[in-house]
Amino acid sequence: MLHQELADELWAADRDAAPITPLTDRNPDLSLHDAYAIQSVNIKRRIAGGERVIGRKVGLTSRPMQEMLGVDEPDFGVLTDRMIAEDGDLVALSRLVQPRIEAELAFVMERDLAGPGVTTASALGAIGGVLPALEIVDSRVADWKIKLVDTVADNASSGLVVIGGRMRPVTDLDLRLLGVAVSRHGQLIETGAGAAALGNPARCVAWLANKLGTLDAGLKAGDVVLPGAVHRMVAVQPGDVFRAEFAHLGAVTVRFSNGTGESA
Repeated sequence: MLHQELADELWAADRDAAPITPLTDRNPDLSLHDAYAIQSVNIKRRIAGGERVIGRKVGLTSRPMQEMLGVDEPDFGVLTDRMIAEDGDLVALSRLVQPRIEAELAFVMERDLAGPGVTTASALGAIGGVLPALEIVDSRVADWKIKLVDTVADNASSGLVVIGGRMRPVTDLDLRLLGVAVSRHGQLIETGAGAAALGNPARCVAWLANKLGTLDAGLKAGDVVLPGAVHRMVAVQPGDVFRAEFAHLGAVTVRFSNGTGESA
């Protein structure tokens, strides 16, 4: 019953845009297994409501984020079709609780992939292409005061994903050196490169496939996979316009409403 109760809290926080105190403050014995079980309750609820699973996101792939939360491996969340926005869309802040922006690659799987034994090389062989993306991360936990269990239970702090329109084969690119420049209202605010995500973003896909393999699951052809951010997340303010310019991939842009009453 505890899993259901905590999942209900996170669900209500998302729907009411009213963040809650950290789950771990009130339930210090919650394990990572518990956290994924709580995540699963709300994913099943999304599916029952008509949403379709289209992929996964990997989080905590940079060393600074792992050190901040005191962990030594990434986590993952689930992406559904209602989390996707198009390049240039206006996103209503009423859809979100405490949004932050991260520029990421978005991989599209060409073949199924599941562990054990998946390597970076075999992950690269299963990825069909890569697109530019902006992840709008969000937390239903007040003030982003999260520990690993909190963020995993909260679907790895997922919000929305804005995906660009130009896809290139991964064989054309050195993902480690693929750079990005992020601007707000035309002013440069962040930069990064693929190597910040476990040394190679494809290694994040390998980690994910192996992790899913331990859960009798895997990635499917056509799935979208976000391998993790390559720079610090940036808080969103009303009226913000963010643009991420990726080397070799082009740009992706998202706009945010001026007030909670506007629709996307």
